[in-house]
Amino acid sequence: REKDLALFLSFAKASKPESEADVPTSILIPAFMISELKTAFQIGFVLFLPFLVIDMVVASVLLSMGMMMLPPIMISLPFKLLLFVLVDGWHLIVGSLVKSFGV
Repeated sequence: REKDLALFLSFAKASKPESEADVPTSILIPAFMISELKTAFQIGFVLFLPFLVIDMVVASVLLSMGMMMLPPIMISLPFKLLLFVLVDGWHLIVGSLVKSFGV
């Protein structure tokens, strides 16, 4: 990402390189790592939201039925796995990771 590369160029007080091949490795590697961490956090957040909704729905249904002693995670885990399989989760995650490389 250009923004991450510019950040590390400013940290190193280096001038902007003329081409992509002229970027020093000491700047390129940290910029790439920060870029990939940002992508990982975005993917994690997108995965977290539907699972949170499933947990909230299962917990409220169990409480409304008076089943306070039954852990909601025992009921919600199969639903989470089913959702992940139905939306082809592995394909989506791997696709997002490959697209983040900019290939």
